[in-house]
Amino acid sequence: MRVLVIADTHMPKKAKEWPGQLRPEFNAADYIIHAGDWQSPEVWEELKQYAPVTGVYGNVDGEDIKALVSDRVEIVLEGWRIGIVHGHGEKGTTEKRAGEAFAPGQKDIIIFGHSHIPYLRYAGKTLMFNPGSPTDKRKAAMFSYGLLDLSPGHVEARHIFFPKRG
Repeated sequence: MRVLVIADTHMPKKAKEWPGQLRPEFNAADYIIHAGDWQSPEVWEELKQYAPVTGVYGNVDGEDIKALVSDRVEIVLEGWRIGIVHGHGEKGTTEKRAGEAFAPGQKDIIIFGHSHIPYLRYAGKTLMFNPGSPTDKRKAAMFSYGLLDLSPGHVEARHIFFPKRG
């Protein structure tokens, strides 16, 4: 199963349309995960035309997004227990807050956003994955999104980096 992972799209404030590099991924995805800061429900509507979508709201999302998604979600894909959370809050790092959003050892993968910084590391046996942002790289060197290739007993996570939104 090919899972497209995005976060911090901030559309239409940071981009009026999807980066060209990302468009082919919509058609190739079996599933799409958005880790918050959509900014507009139109993003949800467009993504669900391509594949099933699961997501959470972020700190800049309004009531229109909160009516569609919650602050954290737990799903199972191909036998992998996945927790999704935006990662915003007051204390600690984004990674620490994301990890603490779920009971220790209960998730195989935790997907989060908020920092706009791509992140791929294990915390114990849990894969921590932030796709970065395809539309608002901030201090990151490049724009990015994530891909998960999942099958029972196998996970491959990677970032796709690109220099421009066009």
